[in-house]
Amino acid sequence: MNRGGVIRAIDKDILMQEIATEVVEGRDERYQFTWPNKREAILVANAPLSKTLRPAREESVNFDETENLYIEGDNLEVLKLLQETYLGKIKMIYIDPPYNTGNNLIYKNDFSTFHNEYTPSSGQNDEEGNQLVQNLETNGRFHTDWLNMIYPRLLLSRNLLSVEGYIAVAIDDNELYNLKKIMDEIFGERNYIGTIVTRSNPQGRNKNNIDPVHEYHLLYSKDISSLSLLKIENHSIGKNEFRNLMRSGTNSRKHERPYRFYPILEKDGKIEVIEKSEYTKIYSKTKGFDYEHLKQLEIKYENLGYRFILPIAKNGEEKVWQRVYERVAEECNSYVFEKGQVKIPVDTERTPISLWNEDRYSNVSNGTNRLKAIFDGNSYFDFSKSLYTIMDLVSLNTNKDDIILDFFSGSGTSAESILRINLKDGETRRFIMVQLPEATDEKSEAYKAGYKTICDIGKERIRRAGQKILEENKDKENIKDLDIGFRVLKTDSSNMKDVYYAPDMTEQGFLDSLENNIKEDRSPEDLLFQVMLDLGIPLSAGIQVETMGGKNVFVVEEGFLIACFDGDMGEDVVKAIAEKQPYYAVFRDASMAGDSVATNFDQIFESISSETVRRVL
Repeated sequence: MNRGGVIRAIDKDILMQEIATEVVEGRDERYQFTWPNKREAILVANAPLSKTLRPAREESVNFDETENLYIEGDNLEVLKLLQETYLGKIKMIYIDPPYNTGNNLIYKNDFSTFHNEYTPSSGQNDEEGNQLVQNLETNGRFHTDWLNMIYPRLLLSRNLLSVEGYIAVAIDDNELYNLKKIMDEIFGERNYIGTIVTRSNPQGRNKNNIDPVHEYHLLYSKDISSLSLLKIENHSIGKNEFRNLMRSGTNSRKHERPYRFYPILEKDGKIEVIEKSEYTKIYSKTKGFDYEHLKQLEIKYENLGYRFILPIAKNGEEKVWQRVYERVAEECNSYVFEKGQVKIPVDTERTPISLWNEDRYSNVSNGTNRLKAIFDGNSYFDFSKSLYTIMDLVSLNTNKDDIILDFFSGSGTSAESILRINLKDGETRRFIMVQLPEATDEKSEAYKAGYKTICDIGKERIRRAGQKILEENKDKENIKDLDIGFRVLKTDSSNMKDVYYAPDMTEQGFLDSLENNIKEDRSPEDLLFQVMLDLGIPLSAGIQVETMGGKNVFVVEEGFLIACFDGDMGEDVVKAIAEKQPYYAVFRDASMAGDSVATNFDQIFESISSETVRRVL
């Protein structure tokens, strides 16, 4: 009996073709990328989920004010939970998944054909008992297991991207080509932006033959036609650098680009252009280039005290300007005249190239070592990404109020990167970090220091990085407006009880227990966040607690949602909520003070705020 193991067998069609001298009829051939359990991986992505997110206020920073999120849990489950609320809302996704080097822990999807014989247990489980496995190269399903792990997560992540959004996935040679095929399938080949290679480990890894010093970042858009052009800061220039406006190299001579040969004026250090009507007459439809008109312009403007400048090289060759007349007319206030040349500011941004080999992208000096510095010289996390790699990837095409998602957030480098980008340009990007609470090794320095899970390290890193940023920039204008906080949420089973009973279970005590369908250990704030998920309200929404009729009432997004889950709630509370005319009003069934309140509930809203959508848990 096969218990999900790998069976070695002969492919009859291939064998027959190998020994034949003509094409053998067989199964239809088509270009495709497939592997064992691919259909099950799709099913896993679409399978329903009975989970929720519970807030952990005590582990958060600025819980009530922040718009950033840190979510603990299996990222497959979290991605499912975010589908309703963040569908088409994420501008950029960055992930650094396990590279499948033969030592990584990956999640084992629940396929019946998987068997421990081929997925050796690491002995680790998450809080729900889901197994983490070490994907060894000796595993008969080495690539298959990795593909089945990543595929459903990428499927779900695509749904979250906005139409102008993009995703960047870090990977090395082990799964590069498989990842490219998967992403072509999920995002579409036409939406492939490119691959950026970073020199992430300049010292190498002491490997034989060819020692790799790089890793890859595959970039895809949701819709390439809606994606704005990517730009990156030009790190090779300093401030206030200028370059010659006169073109050199190919297509730089007058006969090659005739309409870019025209005079530019300079007076008292200020750059100006001739009138548009004067410019158009230089290129006469009957005479071609009008040297006579050009000479008249030279006399006119020199008599007015202007320097009359033409793009002529030192050897007397007639060249052209780099920019057309209309653009120069618009920008000339920023130009300077220096050493006999009209100079333009060097662009502070440029189109990103595919090779990033500067020292700033080293995962050692700007990743692991930077993280050690945050933790006072202690090494609690291996192989942290360079802060600048993620900063530059995020900066390619994000700005004010954009949401960036990282669902393999590890040590929290992405979160710190976003804080520092916002500090730099004054924007208000928001982050959602997702990380499995993977246990740290009990023998590790991290565990001994009290960091029992990877999440403990990530959260503390963000806390310390935020404080460090505030301290280093305390004199900077508006530094207090920088959002360095984050709300911690954790995946858990539904807040609702799973009630199973037989037809003969009719004792009054049992029936009374059904009146309260909420689990005893769940708080009103737990219920609120499940309601926010169900209604598609952002989990970073502003929440205030007001007192109405002696009861605590949650007011979300300035009254868009109002909810009360306290017990013994009277009609006065219902009326007070209705008078605020929320879009949603949510109550707990067991909260009503009596049958009369429950009976009059709808009547009160119909008379005061009939448009309010009412929900009862």
